[in-house]
Amino acid sequence: MDKKIGLREAISIGIGGMVGGGIFAVLGLAVSLAKGGTPLAFLIAGLIALLTSYSYIKLSIAYPDRGGTVKFINQGFGKTIFSGAINNLLWLSYIIMLALYASAFGSYAPNLFPISPNASLNFHIFASFIILLATAINYYSIKVVGAIESYAVIIKLLILVSFIIIGTYGLFGNSNLEQLALSNWETPIHLLAGGMVIFVAYEGFELIANAAPDIENPKRNIPKAYLGSVIFVIALYIIIAIVTVGSLPFTDIAKAEDYVLAEAAKPLLGKIGFSIITIAALISTFSAINASIYGGSRVSYEIAEDDELPHELTGSFWNQPIGLIITSVATLIVTNILPLKSISTAGSIGFLLIFAIVNLVCYKKRSQIGASKFIPLAGSLGCLAALITLIAQQFSTNKTGIIVALGIILSCFIMEWLFKNYKKDSSSA
Repeated sequence: MDKKIGLREAISIGIGGMVGGGIFAVLGLAVSLAKGGTPLAFLIAGLIALLTSYSYIKLSIAYPDRGGTVKFINQGFGKTIFSGAINNLLWLSYIIMLALYASAFGSYAPNLFPISPNASLNFHIFASFIILLATAINYYSIKVVGAIESYAVIIKLLILVSFIIIGTYGLFGNSNLEQLALSNWETPIHLLAGGMVIFVAYEGFELIANAAPDIENPKRNIPKAYLGSVIFVIALYIIIAIVTVGSLPFTDIAKAEDYVLAEAAKPLLGKIGFSIITIAALISTFSAINASIYGGSRVSYEIAEDDELPHELTGSFWNQPIGLIITSVATLIVTNILPLKSISTAGSIGFLLIFAIVNLVCYKKRSQIGASKFIPLAGSLGCLAALITLIAQQFSTNKTGIIVALGIILSCFIMEWLFKNYKKDSSSA
């Protein structure tokens, strides 16, 4: 890149990565688990993201590379079966995230553009359509992808901030405000589980790492970009959670779980408010899919370039990385097979494990990169504790999501072991 990225653009990358489709997709899930304590659940997840952002700051400054997380893991563990498996998990977690965004699009779109009286058919048509459309745009022009994302970030933030302002005003005198009282909070284990199910709404800050080589004055701007974007999004999510829980009865939130943010705009603005938030959700999820499909293909390219996946994945298909079409097809399959709750749980488990390991890399490299001993260790232990809590709590109510997540992790290690042994046998033959 000829043009350096300034602080404002770097913060925009972090905010845009986090405020994609996650908040529209998982807010209802969080309320179903945490009830009146949903704002606290978002705070818990945000604090884990904030701790992890410290490790990303130190590693991004010490090892600036467009491979981002992939390169950090290789720095910490070398090009081993372990690092290869975790990097493959990162690619698959991108696919899970894409499926989450597509599921959110498929849940919101039929409210404005119903095609069939069959709700399930509507969902599958819209979710599949948006994946195919984003794939076509990625093949047509990467510049178009960038232009869509830059405009989408502004539009969705304007709409969400407007929702917060109007919604906060509407809370005064609202009888549902009592739902936020401590008596309506779930148990601590449910609050933590609620925060971890929605952890996927925070994961996008790690995209700043991929832009680190191009950020001007990195020692000053990289920390500000990570911390500024994460703290802003924590505040944004907490206020959105307060407005939502304070605006709608829990029964209405449960009925509209998959599109609850649009439903929360109804009490003050009626059908117009519902439609505006729905449009914001469609723009946000579309832009997130549009950007993440290419991001996922770049991850597969970086992993293959490091010989942790077959080198054929560094090749092209229609002048784009071959990983793009593989990512798109895999996203279509996951979206149309798994329910939203299972997708969200699997995505959160994947990223919590990856972030625990990135924190561990920072801890291992602390003397070389000038990092604190305690913050990355606290981040790693926090991610692992949250991961264990999420698995334990969700296993009884969402066994499919847990089995899928653990199956994905296990398959990454098995496939990497097979690939490394195949390479070893081939080179010795």
